[in-house]
Amino acid sequence: MQAILYARVSTADQTIDHQRAHAEAAGIQIDRVIEDDGVSGVKTTFADRPGGARLLDVVRGGDVVIVRWVDRLGRDYADVTDTIRTLMRKGVIVRTVINGMTFDGSTSDPMQAAVRDALIGFMAATAQAQAEATKAAQAAGIAHAKATDDKAFRGRKPSYTRDQFDAILTALGNGDTVSGVARDNGVSRQTVLRIRNDRAAAETALTRWGM
Repeated sequence: MQAILYARVSTADQTIDHQRAHAEAAGIQIDRVIEDDGVSGVKTTFADRPGGARLLDVVRGGDVVIVRWVDRLGRDYADVTDTIRTLMRKGVIVRTVINGMTFDGSTSDPMQAAVRDALIGFMAATAQAQAEATKAAQAAGIAHAKATDDKAFRGRKPSYTRDQFDAILTALGNGDTVSGVARDNGVSRQTVLRIRNDRAAAETALTRWGM
């Protein structure tokens, strides 16, 4: 049995090392890291990514696949749910760093299985909704940038990365405290509050800086 961290980043402001450090800080021992660097979770399905295909090839029953959150598997509802179910059919346990969720296909209790599957669906839907909201905000930011002087428009560079922004929204959506979210993501409470109170403005600031 081995614990495999699957880490995916799609932009330059995200890092594989951050995802590994986050997992290790949560007390998770990692035997191996499989990564997809610079690969979109929206445009490319899990099985079509180099790292995703490799992971599906190497995992065996009893292994544990660790991801920061389900959005690292992908941003498409069908793709994420299919991927988790494929892994569970192989006898693989899927575990998230954020909230410490565990998806195990070995349960024979129908009620437990129903709750598990409903939770998988909810989390996958949340990942897709966040991606769609991000895309809409980016489009709005780009349109505004074209109509505004760039230097005056960009303003102050955000104190958070795209990776942190996504993680903060996820944690807030799961009911985590502002202080806890700030601590877990290495930002100030004020940053978390700004993102929570005006998500659109926080998203636009990232877009202005090409983040």
